[in-house]
Amino acid sequence: MTIVKTSIGRRSFLKVSALAGGGLVLGFNSLISCTNKSEVEVLALPKEWFEINGYLKIGDNGIVTIMSPNPEIGQNVKTSMPMLVAEELDVDWKNVIVEQAPLNTDIFTRQLAGGSQSIRMAWKGMRTAGGAARQMLREAAATAWQVPVNEITTEAGVLSHKASGKSVGYGEMASAAAKLEVPKEVTLKDIKDFKIIGTDRKNVDGLKIVTGKPLYGLDTKREGMLIAMIAHPPAFGMRLKSVDDSQAKAMPGIKDVITINTYADDYSRQWCDVDAFSDLVVVVGNTTWEVMNARKALKLEWEKFDTHSKTFSTFWGTSESIKVPGGLENSTKHTQLMADLSTKKGKVVRKDGDPEAAFKKAAKVIERSYTAPFLAHNTMEPMNFFAHVTDDMAELVGPIQTPEFMEKSVAARLGLPLEKVDIQMTRMGGGFGRRLYGHYLVEAAVISQKLKAPIKLIYSREDDMTFGTYRPAYHAKYRAALDENNNLIAFHVNAGGIPESPLFANRFPAGAVANYLAEEWAQESNITVGAFRAPRSNFIAGAEQSFLDEVAEAAGKDPIEFRLELLDKAINNPVGEKNDYEADRYAGVLKLVREKSNWGTEQPGVYRGVSAYFCHDSYVAHVIDLVMENGKPRVQKVHCAVDCGIVVNPIAATNLIEGGSVDGIGHAMYSGMTFTEGTPDQTNFDKYRLIRHKEAPTAIDVHFVKNEIDPTGLGEPPFPPVVAALANAMYKGTGKRIYSQPFVKELETSALRM
Repeated sequence: MTIVKTSIGRRSFLKVSALAGGGLVLGFNSLISCTNKSEVEVLALPKEWFEINGYLKIGDNGIVTIMSPNPEIGQNVKTSMPMLVAEELDVDWKNVIVEQAPLNTDIFTRQLAGGSQSIRMAWKGMRTAGGAARQMLREAAATAWQVPVNEITTEAGVLSHKASGKSVGYGEMASAAAKLEVPKEVTLKDIKDFKIIGTDRKNVDGLKIVTGKPLYGLDTKREGMLIAMIAHPPAFGMRLKSVDDSQAKAMPGIKDVITINTYADDYSRQWCDVDAFSDLVVVVGNTTWEVMNARKALKLEWEKFDTHSKTFSTFWGTSESIKVPGGLENSTKHTQLMADLSTKKGKVVRKDGDPEAAFKKAAKVIERSYTAPFLAHNTMEPMNFFAHVTDDMAELVGPIQTPEFMEKSVAARLGLPLEKVDIQMTRMGGGFGRRLYGHYLVEAAVISQKLKAPIKLIYSREDDMTFGTYRPAYHAKYRAALDENNNLIAFHVNAGGIPESPLFANRFPAGAVANYLAEEWAQESNITVGAFRAPRSNFIAGAEQSFLDEVAEAAGKDPIEFRLELLDKAINNPVGEKNDYEADRYAGVLKLVREKSNWGTEQPGVYRGVSAYFCHDSYVAHVIDLVMENGKPRVQKVHCAVDCGIVVNPIAATNLIEGGSVDGIGHAMYSGMTFTEGTPDQTNFDKYRLIRHKEAPTAIDVHFVKNEIDPTGLGEPPFPPVVAALANAMYKGTGKRIYSQPFVKELETSALRM
């Protein structure tokens, strides 16, 4: 068992009882979310519920409500996180109701969906919340029955005293428990005693999703609400010069055409206030169709802008100035520029041994370069937000991954006190990092304030795909030196991008090679970027693991054995002290995927590729089985091994891995954003390719490493390694190594050269 300090004082641990019949309400500063309304199968709801931000509530009849502070973007935290509370509370899962909590930074910490950290950060806090409530119920029962508290047991929401034969439901002791002091320490369950954690629990929103119930931002409706849409410059490097809105204003259903400045140039932004275009034209009307048609009638003039700077406060509170260059950029020039920069010495981030000398004496040197284009997030639900701003209040409703940060941005931009800004979180139809950046929320607020009316801002697919906040474009150059016995004696990576580097200098194979050099560089751009699922890892993993396969081939070694040999060195004789991975766990997923895929027993006509990577504190290995159909590659099966610590909800975890694997395959194979004179060449799905149903793997087998390590990230780790597993399988099937994304374009280019 584990004994933890509750860290909850009486001010933050609020207790409310006897509101219409009694009940226990527990509030926790450390509560980092769970839950969402599910159907109650056995007990009816209490006659009255009192809903207080961030509280675990126990009704007088034993029903438990857990409010979830964290945003839900499809990662299933609204199901998996309440499981942590329910486990330690020792309540029957069918008597749990899950609700989305409102934003309340006085009670909750990290009301954010990003970095695959929700379960990891909530692991102890949520369990402590359940355990503290259970302890108070036990103490109440012990007092009522005049027996020692250590003789009180619990199971499925029932308190029992074996010696006397007494038992009672939680609801009957809730009022008495509310009068007790909060325990200073709580004993958490041993892992072997878990009954809910580690079992499959279906999505509590599942029925509502498939039956089309209003859950999403786009479902938001209010009396008198108007529809707003924006017009932004057609190219990065341009800004608004003039507007002729006379024709648009005269069209049916149009209420107004206005201009707004989302963020002034001297505005000190938060890290999540990224936007490409602040000077916007806004069309407002009764319906989306009327507004879209009126927007087409606008006569807009644009002009190039000169270089300027934007000041951002970082996630950690420091400030930095970002240079935004003028000019109209081109993808062809980007590609050449990155290739040129990769030949020059970059900033040395890590150096072990004497790599220069090792390369000079090498028997064999392998050198390869890898590139990837900008990517658009393309969330299924288009960007949207509702806003109703009055002189003394701002109500905002919609999909946002960073509500606690955007609350500050809206307050500062509107000139309102923080407590007058109310951001209500809806379920999101996808995020993938795009909804970390809330400029569209600020835009909605500014529009409503200017119009003095409730509005819902809606982006079309073209609006979002051409507005920026893309995954950066990247380039990585690798060199490996082998001695006369085909041992890897030196490794060099020089990686960069527009406008950031993808390098993780302290990840594998750092720590496994005696002579190691990591350099990086970056090139400024006016094309805005942001976090994309598994930021930076989504490129560098594919490049690194593709290169390691080619090095293994040059050394005449099996690709899994080659990696395991390196990891064995990192386990037994690690180089350096900053290696940020556990080599034994890394090796563990490779061994598991080798076993489960029956590696080494390949079938005729099936081509296999392997890859493994560490990110977001988790380890994932993939083996892809690929076949060639009419000269084109098709992924037949994916084998996946994952070490993410304790798996809270296996069915949800499996879904995340399956989705991440398909997402990685699709973007690597088909997707890319390019630019001509600053103008995006892809504006919708007719030119921006995503994976289609028929192109998805026929089967995905998921296997978890079983251990008792606290849970780690899962939403993002399956994406990066599958890219290289695909590239390595395609090499086996086509005889061609893949060095650039999207892979389909690379194959077509290779075919034209032949």
